[in-house]
Amino acid sequence: MVQMNAVMMYGVGDIRLEQVEKPEPGPGEALIKVAACGVCGSDMDRMYKKGPHKLPLICGHEFSGVIEAVGEGVTSVVSGDHVTVPPMLPCFRCGPCEQGHYSLCEDYDYYGSRRHGAYADYVAGPADLLLKVPDGLDLRAAAMVDPAAIALHAILKTKLTIGARVAVTGGGGPIGLFAIQWAKLMGASEVVSIDVSKEKVALALEAGATAAPIGADELAGVVGDGFDVIVDTSGAKAVPDQAVTMTARHGQVVLIGIPNADITISDKSWARMMRLETQILGSWNSFSAPFPGTEWTTTVEKLASGDLKWEFMITHELGLDAVAETIKNMKERTIHSSKVIFMPEKTQL
Repeated sequence: MVQMNAVMMYGVGDIRLEQVEKPEPGPGEALIKVAACGVCGSDMDRMYKKGPHKLPLICGHEFSGVIEAVGEGVTSVVSGDHVTVPPMLPCFRCGPCEQGHYSLCEDYDYYGSRRHGAYADYVAGPADLLLKVPDGLDLRAAAMVDPAAIALHAILKTKLTIGARVAVTGGGGPIGLFAIQWAKLMGASEVVSIDVSKEKVALALEAGATAAPIGADELAGVVGDGFDVIVDTSGAKAVPDQAVTMTARHGQVVLIGIPNADITISDKSWARMMRLETQILGSWNSFSAPFPGTEWTTTVEKLASGDLKWEFMITHELGLDAVAETIKNMKERTIHSSKVIFMPEKTQL
């Protein structure tokens, strides 16, 4: 039995680096040698607060790699191909899937949540659901397609057009930093990053934000007549109420961030939302037809061309031996980070 390194979760907070059996690709599957896997906020909650759908589980879903082997019947990829991995595996049978709304699949599988993910040396999965990337694209960038595509999926739901005024709440995190860049690429005249972290101001400005206010006084100085589009990537409890006080007439608020508490919108804010005919939009995941969708293919194209910047976001590059402690520290906010990337080749045993 051939073994590999994997970070196995046995319960909330019970995370162990172990030797486990290396997967074999079955019919229609490919074996991926993991090159890089990022940390998502959902990983922190899953591993140290809420728990996953199944146990034991290898977490990690923002990843890229190189095809090592393929199973019977696979023609879409060959050994040596570089791939990024859409983490959702739709059923392709339910009503939303038949309409091409794969993010709304009613019977999906998911790497790092419902099936083993990529805090490991290898992952096996359906070959046809992988997305090949150019050999010249850094595989760390390829591991960041997921958060970039999530930002694009949300913005494509809005009426963002040339000359729009845009605000991104949680603008210092990876999805927020990509949202800033997409807004600029799509012609926004102003993109304001709103975050509570002073450490992330420089990142937002590097991404192209025209302003990155900290605190109520600085924010009041940039709201003006309101924003045409507000993209919330934070999930913070106070943000929806705050957002509807900052929209322009017929403004739009698109919500990406996942809250961990009940949300309240005040009577005054609700009245303003109605009178200005503000639209509140939800956005979930990043997929469209043909799978995985233009969100993914456009992201790969813009990363490869250099139009979408990514390397400045990476604050840590670590091995699998650092997964448990690093994600715990991120959850407890004892380390400040933008994007943490785990790379199996950096593991020290």
